[in-house]
Parts: sequence; C-alpha cells; structure tokens
Amino acid sequence: MMKAKDLREKNIEELDKDEAQIREELFKLNMRRGLEQLENPKRIKMLKKDLARILTVKNEKTMAGENV
Repeated sequence: MMKAKDLREKNIEELDKDEAQIREELFKLNMRRGLEQLENPKRIKMLKKDLARILTVKNEKTMAGENV
C-alpha cells in the first residue's frame, strides 16, 4: 500500500511509471479473476486505491505547475 506522503516526494515521471505498473497488474489480475479463483481477491481493491492515490498526486502536481 502506497502512502500519499511518499508519492508526493516522487516526480511526474516516477508516478507515470508506477501508474503503468499498477494498471498492468490490475489487467492481469482481472483476466485471472475471469478464468480462475484468485488467491488474494482483496489485492484488486488495494491496487485500485493505490492507482487513485497516484492519479490524485499527479493532478495536484500538474495544477501546481510542476514538470508541465
């Protein structure tokens, strides 16, 4: 689980990288969920929340004019 405080210390490029990794993992988990039983179904919910945190921090940084 990522903390917003830790995410705010990262720059936009690092946040983009983290976002891509989470989206890829979510895609894989959702595909597996359709085919078989997941060993940890709560992982999808946690990843969605992490993705929302990343997008929120990215939006804050964009509005503040960082790395535009």
